[in-house]
Amino acid sequence: MLALRANDRDRDALRPVAFTRNYLKSPFGSCYVTFGDTRVICAASIEESAPSWLKGSGTGWVTAEYAMLPASGAKRSRREITGQKGRTHEIQRLIARSLRSVVDLSILGEITVTVDCDVIQADGGTRTASICGAWLALNDALAAWKNAGKLRADPVFGQVAAVSVGAVDGRVLLDLDYREDSRAEIDMNLVMNAKGEFIEVQGTGERATFDRSRLDELLDCGTKGLYELLAAQRAVLE
Repeated sequence: MLALRANDRDRDALRPVAFTRNYLKSPFGSCYVTFGDTRVICAASIEESAPSWLKGSGTGWVTAEYAMLPASGAKRSRREITGQKGRTHEIQRLIARSLRSVVDLSILGEITVTVDCDVIQADGGTRTASICGAWLALNDALAAWKNAGKLRADPVFGQVAAVSVGAVDGRVLLDLDYREDSRAEIDMNLVMNAKGEFIEVQGTGERATFDRSRLDELLDCGTKGLYELLAAQRAVLE
């Protein structure tokens, strides 16, 4: 018998998603994002200096850092004090790549924008929730920087959203929670811009192989969710 999804969600339905902009007082841009029971605080800070390899180029940089609170999951995890885990490096590089894909770095001038994504509660999809909230925090930070007369034009030329999709008990499901993700035969994370172009496709056969038709089904299901997330981002901006 196939297990029911939490809250009787349809297989192609997102969890309840919410974005709260300007969640923190100090950063130029911030966003509190919830995907079901996953909760992430994203904050965009700006430093008026570029990384050493960009000195004298007139070009800026966008980067990201990601962390999970020790008590964010069911079992306490150790703080990454002496060195970051490989998973942490992978996720923060994914977030940064996703953001840079929609920013004209030459317009920034020699500044560094760092978007911190801190998971305060984890129930699956922390990286995808982080990307969605990080884009809103980044967009607000650079809008504030431009309004302060620091930029000649808007460097953000597009939107970015991300979602997970996978196969559990043979069914393709959108936006997996932890219970589903831990049992998934196929696990995939998708990052897409508002033009419908993919920025990243991370797919793995965890417990099963998959053919082209199943891949198309996963991409179609994920794309539906991505368009809904892009619309939700636009709604909070309006």
